Amino acid sequence: MTDLTIRNARLMGYQYPVNIHIKNEHIESIDVIEDQEAGNKANASTNSYDAQGHFVCSGFFESHIHLDKACILDRCSVSEGTLTEAVEQTGKAKKNFTEADVFNRASKVIEMAIKKGTVGLRTFVETDEKTELAGFNAIKRARDKYAFAVDIEICAFAQSGLTTKPTTQHLLQQALEQGADLIGGCPYKDENPDKHIEMIFDIAEKLDVDVDFHLDFDLDPQNSSIPKLVEETIKRDYQGRVSIGHVTKLSAMDKMKRGEMAGLLKQANITLTVLPATDIYINGSDYEALIPRGTVNANQFAELGINTTISSNNILNAFTPYGDASLIRMANMYANLAQLSTDDEINDAFDMITKNAAKLLTINSVIKVGAPATLVVLESKNAVEAIRSNAQALAGFKNGTQTFNNQAAEIYFK
Repeated sequence: MTDLTIRNARLMGYQYPVNIHIKNEHIESIDVIEDQEAGNKANASTNSYDAQGHFVCSGFFESHIHLDKACILDRCSVSEGTLTEAVEQTGKAKKNFTEADVFNRASKVIEMAIKKGTVGLRTFVETDEKTELAGFNAIKRARDKYAFAVDIEICAFAQSGLTTKPTTQHLLQQALEQGADLIGGCPYKDENPDKHIEMIFDIAEKLDVDVDFHLDFDLDPQNSSIPKLVEETIKRDYQGRVSIGHVTKLSAMDKMKRGEMAGLLKQANITLTVLPATDIYINGSDYEALIPRGTVNANQFAELGINTTISSNNILNAFTPYGDASLIRMANMYANLAQLSTDDEINDAFDMITKNAAKLLTINSVIKVGAPATLVVLESKNAVEAIRSNAQALAGFKNGTQTFNNQAAEIYFK
């Protein structure tokens, strides 16, 4: 039983600060404070958290991350910054993965994410002959351990091919039967990309789960897998149940071709996830001048009604040798790469790490009376300021119970 008031909070859609009253894990009422002094006196004696006029949102949702291969940079030799190098180095490191090892590294990143305001995430977990189900079992344990603060969705993932690997096919089905939430594919790493897509859908249909593909991860505008993916999505009546990440080919296409691909994605109701940190690091390493950003402008796709999200992808490994699991930082990076300038554009980017990503994970993210009291306090006045300034997450609450606290920095004047 939770009885709490979050005082002096700023909410999107409200002109004045509000007091958010929480009871039994849900929002009982939202009271506007027009008289600040009276509002403080009225709530000073209750069990409360003073937001001090800061912005409160529903928290962030990591729609595409790899917890199983995070924090292995010290096991990799990174010098070229290419996709081939990242795959090779990670493949070597995976041979020594154990359940305990994956659990410890995943826990480290989950705790980073919690402290940055993340309340839900989808993690890919590789299930193949190198790791079998060790990574999956580790992430299941982590999901249970951190359920008090974050909802974790597990995607059983075929990173290294599928069509000629019966062991991987078997392990994917095993993981799904033992608690994985959905299945993921990587057509560009398979000898037969089209067959790979078909096989992923076959397993998904059999077990009635959603699918998420790593797709088109290069800067060649030709030979996109989007048409095949859309064909299978519609044929199998999977509209609204498919998502894709990277898709950096789109950034290399001319406006007309990119519009054609956008039309297909909209027709099949496929979610597009951009991964700024990895996409800009991996792509363009062979250019000596005018190096491409290699990141899709997701705002252009959002304008057409396509669900778009921003996510971290990797943390401290050969694919992304940086990271702190901050989605605010990722949205800020994306806004710079996409050259966003207006408040409306920035608000759209904020949606990509909040309500759009929550929609993909089928998690409620609306702050209203009766909704679960899962909230995050940001050191800003609104969503736009939060992204422009890389705002600190000050505190988080899941179902009305506080999950973390980051003390706001103070300056000591003489």
